[in-house]
Amino acid sequence: MVRPIKTAVFPVAGLGTRFLPATKAMPKEMLTVVDRPVIQLAVDEAREAGIEHFVFVTGRGKAVIEDHFDKAFELDTTLAARGKTKELDALAKDLPKAGQASFTRQQEPLGLGHAVWCARQIVKDEPFALLLPDMAMHASPGCLKQMIDVYQTHGGGNVVAVEEVPWDQVSRYGVVGAKDWQDNAFTITGMVEKPKTRDEAPSNLIISGRYILQPEIFAEIERQEPGAGGEIQLTDAMIRLMQRERFYGLKYRGTTYDCGDKVGFLAANVAFALERPDVGPGFREALKKILGDKGGL
Repeated sequence: MVRPIKTAVFPVAGLGTRFLPATKAMPKEMLTVVDRPVIQLAVDEAREAGIEHFVFVTGRGKAVIEDHFDKAFELDTTLAARGKTKELDALAKDLPKAGQASFTRQQEPLGLGHAVWCARQIVKDEPFALLLPDMAMHASPGCLKQMIDVYQTHGGGNVVAVEEVPWDQVSRYGVVGAKDWQDNAFTITGMVEKPKTRDEAPSNLIISGRYILQPEIFAEIERQEPGAGGEIQLTDAMIRLMQRERFYGLKYRGTTYDCGDKVGFLAANVAFALERPDVGPGFREALKKILGDKGGL
């Protein structure tokens, strides 16, 4: 029987230096896409996929993320007194239930692999999802839901979401090799973290910030030496785990917006805003006016 994926890990300890000064006093994960923090988008995606336990790997200055996923009694009381039931209901809907959120610390910025390893005592011996909140996935159904479908179809294993990029960009990412395609899913034949040349890259399919991993990854991370950038790279640990575990890739149906990058963040705001019935029509007209005033694209 395939073990269900009920736990998701969210690494949120990064400093967000690319967004200074905005992130000097506010975590980058709390930057908003329209009116929803980036971290909330990732939690929404996980909840849609059936996740019941949300594990946040935090660092110094990230307490506001814990507050965001907690009740705000003063705010609730004020909204109730003013008859703002719609807003109250929206806040309640976004909250994990009591006991569904866990928080642990990554005391040093030692890389994604180390951040995942910090969650080992909470995840324990269960498969889990890993979502990088910087990556806003614009998809329906959500990217993680698509991945869990692949996980169940293949009877377990590990699943990595990928997307295609131009060949001249592959050196920026972890890249996978592919065979045995079935629709948009395939068997991963190998991985390379930030290949230095095109010849080193097995394809132009890059890892895009969503994973389903078996708990054996923790042991691989624990004995992982620092890799690219002097950090403990998750990709390096996955490469070793591939020697004894199945890995599948999914070229998911949707669009990734890198909200850790200024242009990606602005593009995410445009994409998510345009599909919202409450702000989309007005925002579209505002964009037309701005572009018209600037002479178009």
